[in-house]
Amino acid sequence: MLHIPILRHGRAYESVETFELVHHATGATVATVSQANSGLVARDIARMDDAILERFTVAELMDMCRKAAELFMTGALPLGDGRQTFDEYVTCLSATTGMPISYCRANAKKIQRVLSDIGAVIGGLTRGFDLSILDRGYGHHGGGWLSYHRVGRVFGAVLPSNSPGVHSLWAPAVALKVPVVLKPGREEPWTPYRIIESLAAAGVPREAFGFYPTDHAGAGEILRHCDRSMLFGGGPTVRPWLNDPRVEVHGPGYSKVLLGDDCVHDWRNYIDVMVGSIAANGGRSCINASAVWTPKHGRAIAEALADRLGAVRALPADDAEASIAAFGNVAAAEQISAVIDAGLREPGAIELTADGRGGPRLVREGRCAYLLPTIVWCEDWKHPLANHEFLFPYASVVECPTVEMADAIGPSLVVSAITRDKAFAASLMASAKVERLNVGAIPTYQISWDQPHEGNLFEHLYRQRAFQIEPAA
Repeated sequence: MLHIPILRHGRAYESVETFELVHHATGATVATVSQANSGLVARDIARMDDAILERFTVAELMDMCRKAAELFMTGALPLGDGRQTFDEYVTCLSATTGMPISYCRANAKKIQRVLSDIGAVIGGLTRGFDLSILDRGYGHHGGGWLSYHRVGRVFGAVLPSNSPGVHSLWAPAVALKVPVVLKPGREEPWTPYRIIESLAAAGVPREAFGFYPTDHAGAGEILRHCDRSMLFGGGPTVRPWLNDPRVEVHGPGYSKVLLGDDCVHDWRNYIDVMVGSIAANGGRSCINASAVWTPKHGRAIAEALADRLGAVRALPADDAEASIAAFGNVAAAEQISAVIDAGLREPGAIELTADGRGGPRLVREGRCAYLLPTIVWCEDWKHPLANHEFLFPYASVVECPTVEMADAIGPSLVVSAITRDKAFAASLMASAKVERLNVGAIPTYQISWDQPHEGNLFEHLYRQRAFQIEPAA
């Protein structure tokens, strides 16, 4: 039986309190996981050596990240009392999360890319200044002095189970000399554990890592005791931390595809961009589009999207054609479906994928369930279903005049504006509601890793100081 331990300052620790991770489809036990109580988490963070990585230069740590990229994809890495190959990792990941095997592999490649291209990633976060400045504490840049000090002495991350690719967001902290404390998602301890072991095998001191499967109280201790942290979760989870500057919140994305007046009549040319934005990675990411906004042809666009996405079927995770994830928690799938049904009872919204295209939205298969892609046409962008996000391929389609979109769309992690209209693009660039902006036929899921994703990790961990030095005599 596999056992996933706690990592206390990088050392495996087996707790008397454990829980079982089960296969989403069969219910068979895949692994037991040691559970950390909140007191242990708080004590360990207080005792962590926050300067453990200062002995290395940023360049040396980036070299270790590049080595870790290869080990992550190919190595037989420690897991409890044994070792786990990459193929075994993928099998376990799919088993407990319900994600298709093909998507597990694709997400692993995202992590590999961030670790292997860590120089470009850090360069994007720091705007390209000489990184040796972080080693010395100061240096010349742009004709003057530049100095930073690290305010993120220990960095914590409360992580989700929805998509392994999100773990690429905390990994650069290691190259920036910051020890990390991780609370994995309940169904997805595999990826953060494997990243830690690949970094340790590449030469990063084990003492720089904490790994704590824990409950809500333990997660709270990480957010309270780490100097800087990252939190993933739904609206109720992240709401208490929204105004805490120490916590970088990754909540619902409400990402969108917008069509400009100049391109809307050619909307058929952009259906692939819209479909991919909605359904890539099983629709489970905050960068998946949850809405399409258009000034015209809204019902026709919704019908076309429903035709394409209505062809998706519920398939086992090991099927090469599988494109949506299973819900091991049937009640969660039922609750999501019930929320949509309640919204559809409000006038002005029609579900088009259920109109002879995709069949029932909720599909039960044995002990798990699937939610098939759902497209809802909303006659008014103020309808309750017009700006909603769910953990599967769901999108509303609404009409709104282009001149009103920048103000009307609300907070949006990614906006893909299909337009060549400079005035429309400028209105979106001026909007504080848009975190990432793609101008042109670029799907929302297409990320440039040399740019910040949601917030800037470097600016979260470091603060610039004013600095002068007396010239040498």
